[in-house]
Amino acid sequence: MLTDNLQNDLKNAQLARDEVKVSTLRLLLSEIKNKEISKGDVLSDDEILTVVAREVKKRKEAAKGFRAGGREEGALKEEKELVVLQAYLPAQMSQEDLSKIVEETINETGAASLADMGKVIGAVMEKVKGQADGGTAGAMVKEKLAK
Repeated sequence: MLTDNLQNDLKNAQLARDEVKVSTLRLLLSEIKNKEISKGDVLSDDEILTVVAREVKKRKEAAKGFRAGGREEGALKEEKELVVLQAYLPAQMSQEDLSKIVEETINETGAASLADMGKVIGAVMEKVKGQADGGTAGAMVKEKLAK
């Protein structure tokens, strides 16, 4: 299971005295535990990947916010944590592959306008399962439906 890998990586990071990795993995494991408590059951690997993807998104937004506020050191810290977290996500899909999936999904759902955007994005994200950023997929869907 992915949680076992995370626990082992945390132990190794502690032995290597890698402070960024230790703090990032502790936070991630805490988020996973919180999600398990709210669900009332152990998370599957797919659900854990969803938690990891959410944490990645938080780090990207935080780094952007720190930069906008002129706090470069905060942005760099967030980006270091981002690198640690991205190692646990599946390889990201190419723009071309994502574009094909978006077009297929638009055809399958019969979407014709921007009003159908939510339905299409939901179906696309289900197909890519963490292999593409939701923002990128959303922008691509919007562009294709606006034509």
